[in-house]
Amino acid sequence: MVKNSATDMNDRKCIVTGNSGEADELLRFVAGPDDQIYVDLKRKLPGRGCWVTAKRSYVEQAVSKNAFSRALKHKVNVDKDMADLIDQLMTKSAMGALGLARKAGAAIFGSAQVEKAVRSGKALAVMHSKSGAPDGVRKIDQARRATVHLGGPRIEAFSLFGPEEMDLAFGGGNVIHAAIMDAGPGNAALKKLQALKIFREIADEQDMPEGESSWDVQETDEE
Repeated sequence: MVKNSATDMNDRKCIVTGNSGEADELLRFVAGPDDQIYVDLKRKLPGRGCWVTAKRSYVEQAVSKNAFSRALKHKVNVDKDMADLIDQLMTKSAMGALGLARKAGAAIFGSAQVEKAVRSGKALAVMHSKSGAPDGVRKIDQARRATVHLGGPRIEAFSLFGPEEMDLAFGGGNVIHAAIMDAGPGNAALKKLQALKIFREIADEQDMPEGESSWDVQETDEE
C-alpha cells in the first residue's frame, strides 16, 4: 500500500487561500482509485493529498471552485455536499469521544452536577443542548465567571448538539447540560468538540472575553 508522502504531510497549504497551517488547522483530502475525493480526518489514508482550512466555508469554496482537481493536477469527482458529510463525520467522532469519556467517568450531566464541577475547577468544558432554556445556561455561565474571578480555570462552553444527540452521547434521557472532566478521555473529547466548533465557524459567544472585570460574583447565588 502506498503511504501518504512526506512531501504531502509537510507541505500543508490550503488550496483555497494558499496559506500554510498546522495539521489541526487543516483538513486533508485524498483522491481514491475511482478519482473520488475523500476527506481524511485522521490523516492516514494512502496517496497524495491536498489540504483545506478546517472551516465549512473554505470546504464549500474548494468544491464550488474545482480546487481539488487543480491541486491534484487531474480530474477528480467531488460530492457537492462534502461540507455536510464532513460535519456528519466530525459530529459522529465527537459523540463517540464523549461516550468514551462518560464510560471512563470523565463526563457528567445534570445541571447541579455540572455547576458543582465548574465551581470546583474540575470541569474542562461545559455543554448545553440547543434546546436548553436560557435561565439554565445563564446559571452555569455565572458559575464559570465566578470560577475565573476567584482564580480558577477558564472553562469553555459548547452548544453543538440537539437533545437527541446529547441523549445519545451521554447515555441518558433529557440531557440538557453536561461537563467534560479533566482526564485523558475528557481531553480527547474536548479536542473533537473544538474541531467541530471551528468547522461550523461558531463564534465564542458563550465564552468570556479576555480582560473581563465587571462580573457580579454575588449574582451566582441568586438562582
